[in-house]
Amino acid sequence: MAENTWLVVGLGNPGPRYELTRHNVGQLVVDELAGRRSETFKAHKANARVVETWLRPGGPKLVLAKANTFMNVSGGPVAGLAKFYGIDPSHVVVVHDELDIPFDTIKLKIGGGHGGHNGVRDIAKALNTPEFPRVRVGIGRPSGRQDPADWVLDPFGATERKNLPILVGDAADAVEQLVDEGLLAAQQKHHAPRV
Repeated sequence: MAENTWLVVGLGNPGPRYELTRHNVGQLVVDELAGRRSETFKAHKANARVVETWLRPGGPKLVLAKANTFMNVSGGPVAGLAKFYGIDPSHVVVVHDELDIPFDTIKLKIGGGHGGHNGVRDIAKALNTPEFPRVRVGIGRPSGRQDPADWVLDPFGATERKNLPILVGDAADAVEQLVDEGLLAAQQKHHAPRV
């Protein structure tokens, strides 16, 4: 196993139609992580696009990834990448949108249920375990009667878009801290109310 290598997967759907939708916030976060390192995604045979980089010089290796498949069948590419790089599920960080967390909020956890998130469900099935770290980026629930399935595929609203760079930046910080200092330290920083 590659001891100090982490696979960081940003969930989303492929193609321009979905680029700035709520469901693709995970991909925006790995884009941010790649951008901080001036790296560009390249095609990988596991049906994904990847960046191989480091947390910092001499630090843990990061494999940033976006599956080429739709969200609900993310498991195959993720399991393929984990196998290719020899990465244990405990080092597979999945960054995804979360309806049950208010917009502009980030929560981290390892394992547990999928909360109705089909991308997370498919990855747990493909890895044969739900025990992988997750950075859950809050998108909140729709007000009124809008179907959550439609809500997640809508672009962020104007007010949300103003705060989106901060949210994406904070989620990228949370990934870096999780890799560097562990889950507890990242939870303590990112679960605390903003002041």
